[in-house]
Parts: sequence; C-alpha cells; structure tokens
Amino acid sequence: MKRPVRFVQCLLGGLRDAARAGSKPAAARAGAPATPERRFSPAKIALSTLIGFAIAVVAVSRPLTAPLPTTIDMADMTWIEVRSAIDLGYATVIVPSGGIEQNGPHMVLGKHDYVVRFTAERIASKLGKVLVAPVVSFVPQGDLAPATDNMRFPGTIGVPDKVFAEVLEGIARSLKSAGFRTICFIADHGPSQIPQKEVATRLSREWADDRVKVLSVDDYYADAAQNRYLLSQGETPTSIGDHAGIIDTSELLAAHPEGVDLARLAQLPFTLAETGASGNPLKASIERGNALLELKIDAAVRQIQSSLPTQ
Repeated sequence: MKRPVRFVQCLLGGLRDAARAGSKPAAARAGAPATPERRFSPAKIALSTLIGFAIAVVAVSRPLTAPLPTTIDMADMTWIEVRSAIDLGYATVIVPSGGIEQNGPHMVLGKHDYVVRFTAERIASKLGKVLVAPVVSFVPQGDLAPATDNMRFPGTIGVPDKVFAEVLEGIARSLKSAGFRTICFIADHGPSQIPQKEVATRLSREWADDRVKVLSVDDYYADAAQNRYLLSQGETPTSIGDHAGIIDTSELLAAHPEGVDLARLAQLPFTLAETGASGNPLKASIERGNALLELKIDAAVRQIQSSLPTQ
C-alpha cells in the first residue's frame, strides 16, 4: 500500500519541477525578454495527463471497503457490502424458496414467498452473521399435460423438478464463488423438498475438500410439531387440512396479513374442496400463525446450528 503512494509522490514532485522549467519560453530561459506564454502549453498538458494517471494508481492500490449495511437481505446490498460482510465472518447464507400457486379463494398466490421471506430473515437474525439471498419463486407445482395438483388452477406457475434443481445448483455455485462456506436451502413448499435435498447432498459431497457445505434444512418443513400444537387446542386432522387450511392461512396472517381475506370464504356457493383449500381456514388467526411460524423457525435454527463448523 505504501510503496505505490511513495512512488506517486516522487513522480508528482519530479513532474512539477520539470513542468516549471519546461513551461518557460525559450527566450526567457536564455535571458531574453519574456513573451506571453500560451494558455495550454505542451508541458501543462503532459503534466495533467500524468497527474491523472498517478491518481488512478493510488485509487487502484486502495481496496474497496464498506461498512456492514443495516440489512441482511442481499438484494438490498451492494457487492462491496457483501464482500465486506463475508470478510467479517458472514460465511453462512440462506437460500429461501417459495412458490407461486393457488391457495384457495382467500389467499394470494405468493403465500409461500411471503412466508419464507419472513421466516428466513428471522432465522438469519437468530443465528447471527447470516445473510439471506432473494426468494426463489418458481418451483415444482405438478404436471402440465394433463394438468395435475396446483397446475389445475389459473395463476399457478410451475417448473419441472430438474429445472428447479438446476436453479438451486447455479445459485449455490455462485455463492460458493463469492466466499460463503455454508449454504442453507430452505423451501416452504412440499414438492421442492426432494430436489432440494438431492442438490444439497451432491454439492456437499463435491465440495467436501473445500470445506463448503450445502444444507437442505428439512426440519423447517416438517409439520409434526405444528399439527401437535393444533391438536392440543382441540383441532382435528379434518379441520386442520393439508393445503390452504388452518396452518397456511394462519402463517400468512402473521407474515403478510394483507394477503388474506377470510370474508371471501363465507360468500362461496360451493364447497372448499372445489376451491383448492382444505380444512377450515376460518379457524386461522394471527396468534396461531405466530406460534406456528416460531416452531418452523426454531427447528431450522437448531438444524443449521448443528451443521455449522465449530469455532
């Protein structure tokens, strides 16, 4: 760092001396009466050019640094801030994936995205020194011809398992290249679990010698604890449901209440089975959502902590 600066200081000093001598008219240097000097002499132009070059040398010799930003969301950071965070020990990153799918008549298509964005930031905050990548929205949703599962409903956007897996792999390779050592996949959607686990297992094996781990945070999606919580409150498997029911609706009420309109359920002239929802979402609440999300968040934190390298 010091050598380029000293070099430039000496260079500038010599240039100034040369410019002072070279900028005098020849007659003045010979003792003859001086004539008015041109406004832009060749010596001055050369001096300006070399000074610019010297400043550039100094600038390049200084590393770009930035203080830690107030956010852990990588999309709101500059690349310099990300690099500075990694240098300061932010070696773990969460890659959340959601989904754009039908969620009954009472919830927006982006339910999974809103929920996993909320939980990923909470998980990162609890762990400390963890960044969060943007949410992957396009995930497996069923077959197209003929349409199955959520693909039977307009608005759902799905991709094949292979495409989703390749996207996750590309993201992981990018993050490894940036310097992250632990990459955590967290999916809020059921059909995403198998391809997510396959990619994490394969890349962790490939990068074992580099001591880079890719973790499929499966405990996040395991719903046994959530079902036990609701059963303890008097609910039944039928009232809980398995899609867009009490659990999903309560979670979105807690994470993004603007995305829920329970009044629409009371206006329906047909049964919930025909709407893409199951269970009894009318029994959902923000309080239940907070409790259910906390179970997922804590499960993820425990799994990630157990996989982090010991200091």
